[in-house]
Amino acid sequence: MATVAPTVMPTEAAILLRLARWLGPGFPTGAFAWSHGLETDIAAGRVSDGPGFARWLRAIITKGAGRNDAILLACAWRAQDAATLDELADLATALAPGSERHAETRAQGAAFAATLVNAGELDLPALPLPIAVGSAARAAGLPLHETLLLHLQNFAMNLVTIAVRHIPLGQSEGQAILADLAPLIIEIADEAARSGLDDLGGCTLGADLASLEHENLPTRIFRS
Repeated sequence: MATVAPTVMPTEAAILLRLARWLGPGFPTGAFAWSHGLETDIAAGRVSDGPGFARWLRAIITKGAGRNDAILLACAWRAQDAATLDELADLATALAPGSERHAETRAQGAAFAATLVNAGELDLPALPLPIAVGSAARAAGLPLHETLLLHLQNFAMNLVTIAVRHIPLGQSEGQAILADLAPLIIEIADEAARSGLDDLGGCTLGADLASLEHENLPTRIFRS
């Protein structure tokens, strides 16, 4: 496995355009197929309205995979060799509870890397999503903080889209929840940019258990 060093530093406009493309809903990672356990909580009635979903999402971002993945992304961005990336990939998988969450981070990361390879942008191996994004951003000369912001926003946008369709919420309420998250996303990105592996940890046991329960839902739309 090898990282690709940037040869030309991109302009600010090029940075914004590339990050918006890589970390937007149109980039084919298959994120729409994964609910991160939200489908289970909706089916069980534990998340049934806008305020309840907003609390659920804030917890995931501040105390769950949102924060941990942001820290892992930052560590991958700073990684100096392939061996470190391999270790981070193993850690990212270990932090994902259950087979579906394992598949969620690995499938999306593999799709992200394959798209970059097929588009001729970067030669990137299949890695869990935060490791793939961090490694690719460094190789492309993209700044860490902006990458973290767009990554967290994309993570939140996918879950908001699921909530809008399946709670259901109105489009305006979903966008209001996303807009209210902006200060929190900035805060978590700032924290993650300064953090290392010793700062990893979480306490979203309810959401983690929901992702495990999802494997036994009689009717499932999503893969996690």
